[in-house]
Amino acid sequence: MYQSKTYSYDYDEYEAGKCSKTMVGDILADPELSGLEEIIIGSWGDPWEGSAQDILDAMVEHKEKFSHIKSLFVGDMNFEECEVSWIIQGNYENLLEAMPQLEHLVIKGSTDLELGKVQLEHLESLEIICGGLPLEVIQSIRDAKLPALKSLRLYIGIDDYGFSGSIDDIKDLLEKSDFPKLESLAICDSEMQNEITEVVLQSKYMKQIKRLELSMGSLTDEGGQKLVDQLPGFPNIQELDVHYHYLSDDMMEKLENLPIEVNVNEQNEPDEWDGEVYYYPMLTE
Repeated sequence: MYQSKTYSYDYDEYEAGKCSKTMVGDILADPELSGLEEIIIGSWGDPWEGSAQDILDAMVEHKEKFSHIKSLFVGDMNFEECEVSWIIQGNYENLLEAMPQLEHLVIKGSTDLELGKVQLEHLESLEIICGGLPLEVIQSIRDAKLPALKSLRLYIGIDDYGFSGSIDDIKDLLEKSDFPKLESLAICDSEMQNEITEVVLQSKYMKQIKRLELSMGSLTDEGGQKLVDQLPGFPNIQELDVHYHYLSDDMMEKLENLPIEVNVNEQNEPDEWDGEVYYYPMLTE
């Protein structure tokens, strides 16, 4: 585990003048900084109005002060502080270039999020938590040079909250990316989870990963049956996580009978309105 510390402003601190422009200064003034390996940045006061760009730029400006940081999480805040779709992020390209030592990166929120060119020799884990993943971010990950990446976890989300791609773009990501050490793949939180399941099962990574996550989305028995039929052909898979789903009791039992560790918690029922049936992902707004 990393030696970690969270930096975050509450409402009173924001009212007193704290914001994204003061965050890095406060981090640099912390005598504990030199002993940390992980920095978690929560609310910067007004994340729904002020972007994270000032934070990212200031970290680049003082990059030598962060050269020992191996793990970074930007945007760790709950819905009471700011809905995920309201969090205004920024462009990470310069920051990632300035912190080549990073091993673990989590970004929450996708409004104004850009990754640009990504080349991190030591990054082992990448997670983006959002209500909708922009196509440009998907393409940056597709083209990323991450030879040490072991875990990739992406929230796809929905069109109304930022997802601007298609199932073909997910397929393109899985076909063209090159993550030779990938062990855990999570493509989750989608309203097209059945289609994603099919694309993932056809991907090259199925032959190397140990853990597969297709959780928090609209997975129904259609996708569940594909998992039941095809997962036995991949003896390398040791764990399946599909928590938060729309599977029937019968399909849940079939999945649990697979000879691997399976998480089928949080069974949901679709909503019906005016003759239409709706399946909602877990995290959107």
